[in-house]
Amino acid sequence: MKKSIAILLSAVLAIGCLAGCGSKNEKKSETQAATEAATDVATEKTTFTVGFDQDFPPYGFVGDNGEFTGFDIELATEVAKRLNLEIKLQPIDWDAKDMELSSGAIDCIWNGFTMNGREDAYEWTDAYVNNTQVFVVKDDAIKSAADLKGKVVTVQTDSSAQAALDEEKFADLKASFKELVVCSNYNTAFMDLESGAVDAIAMDVGVAKYQIESRKVDFKVLDDTLAEEQYGVGFLKGNTELRDKVQKALEDMVKDGTFAEISTKWFGEDVGIIGK
Repeated sequence: MKKSIAILLSAVLAIGCLAGCGSKNEKKSETQAATEAATDVATEKTTFTVGFDQDFPPYGFVGDNGEFTGFDIELATEVAKRLNLEIKLQPIDWDAKDMELSSGAIDCIWNGFTMNGREDAYEWTDAYVNNTQVFVVKDDAIKSAADLKGKVVTVQTDSSAQAALDEEKFADLKASFKELVVCSNYNTAFMDLESGAVDAIAMDVGVAKYQIESRKVDFKVLDDTLAEEQYGVGFLKGNTELRDKVQKALEDMVKDGTFAEISTKWFGEDVGIIGK
């Protein structure tokens, strides 16, 4: 009899333990699920970090009020607004742009960023602006690229102008220079041109025209061009999700006239080519 009672009590305790353990596991699963859900919400993207060259007016630069401004800066800010993301403007060293992107420090490179020759290196939006590489000179005696023979020419490091001059078709032109100086930014290049330290700058035509007008200097852009190209927004390879969202926002801005409005503010006309 005692043995039967003992067996019965053991069975009851075992059933109770199973019920209790199942309840704890269930609670643990519910807690774990809630934690994971909270983590997903916490890690949901809330910012849009744009990498840019802060010495590249009119696309991105420091304004008179000390704030970042420019054509691309305004485009990026409007895109962030439409995506309900907080814009974070991150100035970068142009020659370190790939490291900044691959490390996750920035979400994209957006600052007069040439697509040509880099098509497979990034996830790109559609091209939104056309551009050409030109020479800016101070001396009226320099009327064409041929007149740069024996002259000192400067170019920004890792720029499209530098890449163009490295092409085989411009080998003779490059060899005719007295020296090709590589500088860190175009503000330095223009100061060197003003002082006579260099005789010409190879650079983007949009930047050239803006610099000449804003500095109120009697420089001129030669008719000879080095290359024609397009600007796009570059994202890390594989990041098509964010690229597609930005692309859609740009298309919407073109449709409702916002793109043309921003463009006209900076260039006096709509320079956009999306959908054209």
